[in-house]
Amino acid sequence: MSSNRGIVATGVYVPRHRLTRDEIEAAWGTSTQVSRAAVPAADEDTLTMAVAAGRDALSESDVATTDIGHVAIATTTPPLEEGEFAPQAAAALGLADDCRLETSTQSTAVGADALRSAATADVPALAVVADAPEGDPAAVGQRVGAGAAAFLFADGGDVTLVDMATRSRDAPGVRFRERGSETVAEPNITTYEREVIRDLVAASVEALDVDHDAVTGVSLYQPTPDIPHRIARSLPYDGEAVGRGTLIDDVGDAGTATTALGLLAALDSSAPDSVTVAGFFGSGATATALAFEIREPIKTDVAEAVDGGRDVSYTTALRERGTLGQTDVSGGGAHVSLPSWQRTVPQRYRLVAGQCPDCGAIAFPPEGACPRCHERVAFTDVELSRTGEIVAVTTIGQGGAPPEFVELQRRDGSFAVAIVENTTKGESAQFPVQLTDCDPQTVSVGDRVVGQFRRIYSAEGVTRYGLKFTPE
Repeated sequence: MSSNRGIVATGVYVPRHRLTRDEIEAAWGTSTQVSRAAVPAADEDTLTMAVAAGRDALSESDVATTDIGHVAIATTTPPLEEGEFAPQAAAALGLADDCRLETSTQSTAVGADALRSAATADVPALAVVADAPEGDPAAVGQRVGAGAAAFLFADGGDVTLVDMATRSRDAPGVRFRERGSETVAEPNITTYEREVIRDLVAASVEALDVDHDAVTGVSLYQPTPDIPHRIARSLPYDGEAVGRGTLIDDVGDAGTATTALGLLAALDSSAPDSVTVAGFFGSGATATALAFEIREPIKTDVAEAVDGGRDVSYTTALRERGTLGQTDVSGGGAHVSLPSWQRTVPQRYRLVAGQCPDCGAIAFPPEGACPRCHERVAFTDVELSRTGEIVAVTTIGQGGAPPEFVELQRRDGSFAVAIVENTTKGESAQFPVQLTDCDPQTVSVGDRVVGQFRRIYSAEGVTRYGLKFTPE
């Protein structure tokens, strides 16, 4: 590994909906193991969260988007059981067509694989760890969360991966999801689970060739708040160092993303010339430890993302996750064929418009004659700003949307649509948008909004994605 290569920027995303301990305990009449758990909205999944975190990292860096040559994404909950989604993430982030893409799934240890892959690439590389597990509400489901963390590696980084170690053994059943199932299961053999996790993670960390006395921050596998501290009893780290990287109590069990988010937190509070350690674990069982040397601390903004959010009721959380109610869709809709949708992906994902080479006016979408000089020209591609102002808005109530939006309305209720105007390169453009993450009755003309990559609807077995807008 190049001694000059390291993390130059990070990104983070945590869904805004939060389910509190009080709500869970009131619903089940029993205690739960976390204080708050992040709940994805109806139009969020691991792809949208990965894009949000990745975009956050890219915006904090001087590395040009087109210079990113490698992307590694890790999750245990991809949008489809079979089917790549890394190309969609790359398209949404505006990366080059020849960017190398890697996707790691199936185990909560895969976050380490994505970090290793990006850290050892020979080009600027992005690692994104995103997850949103589901579980039996009576067991693991009481603490499941969601989130995403991104790490951008390039020359000149002040946080360098200096060593990694892996340990594994045949230990099935610690955490698993059967084929065809959407929910995580655990055997509830407490002693067995704790011993397997503790022994493997501790062994992988002990194998790191680093000065363990220099370690000031640690993020260890954390399916429950107590597990990292149990692992640390076999390691020369104090409770303060472990606490810096333990976030499950605030975001819930976000699968492989929990350790990655904890790594962000540990890096955020690191000191110069110190070491930060991350210990990932996956049932089966494998543990991988990573050691990062800190030349200069890096700001991650993870605390702001974790501390934010809006508390929701237990019923709202279940509805947003799609576990309440039934969808009965009938009749036709505003059908857009998959080929037609794909032709407009640059507009839907990144607001790619056309600028007239003669008069400079912007056309969105970039087709037809120039809206100002009315000449038929070859437009120059220009990416519109993702921020704008609402110039017209209305609410689509239940039954008022095409059938393909019935599932969204069942889970999230009525939504607002608007005409947004923004200014890019001194020229204004207007375009229609769907609003999200807001009460449609509270938005009005003049409000500032910003684009977010989200699920639109599913048709022909394929989920359509694109930009929606949220209030700033």
